[in-house]
Amino acid sequence: MKVSARADYALRAVAELARAGAPRTTSELAASQGIPRKFLEGILTALRDDRLVVGQRGIGGGYRLTRPASEITLADVVRAVDGPLIFVRGERPSGLEYEGAAAELLTIWVAVRASIRAVLERVTVADLAAGELPEEIRILVEDQAAWEDAQTNLSGE
Repeated sequence: MKVSARADYALRAVAELARAGAPRTTSELAASQGIPRKFLEGILTALRDDRLVVGQRGIGGGYRLTRPASEITLADVVRAVDGPLIFVRGERPSGLEYEGAAAELLTIWVAVRASIRAVLERVTVADLAAGELPEEIRILVEDQAAWEDAQTNLSGE
């Protein structure tokens, strides 16, 4: 699985907006998180189109969240910039069919989507900005294996 730069940057930007509590300009957001400004502009447009942020012009203007950060999940943000959480060959898992020895692959892809949703829909932007992740998320990363690349484990490095 790969997380796009758009999703990573979008999550970082909304966390900054949540923590700021006041409108932040594109330049301020870009500088605070080391995000290329032009790239961030496109991300903020997608977030605005999905009604997660709103922009205000003029003195004291900038972007702000449209609702409390506690009501916006990380899944909301990722979907706004990247679309559905899981695609297989450009299709939603529910639209796929497999036969023979690969028949259960559909079940696997749906389970992967459910696992990702279980994390991203459980964590809010407020949780992220405050550094107070839900306990069930913290438990997932307690096992050292969660931090290791599977290739590293297989090669014995």
